[in-house]
Amino acid sequence: MSEPQFPPLLTGLDAEGRDPFALACEMAEAGCDGGTLVHSVRADRLQAAVIFAPEVPLAEAAAVLVVCGVGLQNALGALAPPEVAVHLEWDGGIRVNGGACGRLSLAGNTRDPEAVPGWLVVGLDLTLIRLAEAPGETPDVTSLYDEGCAEVDPVGLLEAYARHMLVWLNRWDDEGNRPLHAEWSGLAWGLNGAAGVAGRSGVFIGTDERFGMLLRDGETTHLVPLSALVEEGP
Repeated sequence: MSEPQFPPLLTGLDAEGRDPFALACEMAEAGCDGGTLVHSVRADRLQAAVIFAPEVPLAEAAAVLVVCGVGLQNALGALAPPEVAVHLEWDGGIRVNGGACGRLSLAGNTRDPEAVPGWLVVGLDLTLIRLAEAPGETPDVTSLYDEGCAEVDPVGLLEAYARHMLVWLNRWDDEGNRPLHAEWSGLAWGLNGAAGVAGRSGVFIGTDERFGMLLRDGETTHLVPLSALVEEGP
C-alpha cells in the first residue's frame, strides 16, 4: 500500500496501529501544531483525524465538523460510481445509499461555546468492508464495498478527502458560513424527520446560521448548538 501524499498545508502521520482520533487528541493537548493529519488505512477501515488550531470561539469553530463532512462527501462524489449517494447526519454520522457507513467525531479542550479552543480534532471513521457481518443481516449498516465502491482506492480516498477538506476550509475562512451551509443543506440526512439530541427531541427542521440543530416540538422550537457535539479531550 502506497504512502498517502497530502497538500503542503497538511502534515501526514501514520498512527502505526493506534486509534488516529485518540492519538491526534493526545498530540494536540501536548501542543502539536494545527494541520497534522493522523491516519490509518486498513483493508476494512479508513480512519483519519485532523488537528485544527481555531482562532474563533467554539460556537463558530465547531463548523470544522461540517467542513470535514462536506470534504468527505465531495471526495467520495469524485471517486465513487455516480449512483452512490452520500449524506451527512447532523451529529456526524455518514450515510452511503441510506446505510450507516461510518462517522465523524469532534473533540476539543473546551466545551464552552464562548471560549476560543486551544485545539479541535475532527476524526473520520469509514467502513470499507464489513468483515464480521454479511450484507442483509443489518440492513441499516453498510460499507463502501457493499455499495459498489470496490474500485475506490482507500489511500486515494484519504488524499482526496484531505484536498477537498482544505478547499472548504479555505472557502469557509474567506466567505463565512453561507456557501458551506448551502452545500451541507443539500447533503443533510433526516431533515423533517424525528430526532433526539442532547436531551431535546422533535422534528429536525434544519439548522441556524451556525449549524445548530433546530428541533420543532409542537409550537416550540429547540436549538441544539453544534458545540454540544464536542467531546472532551484527554
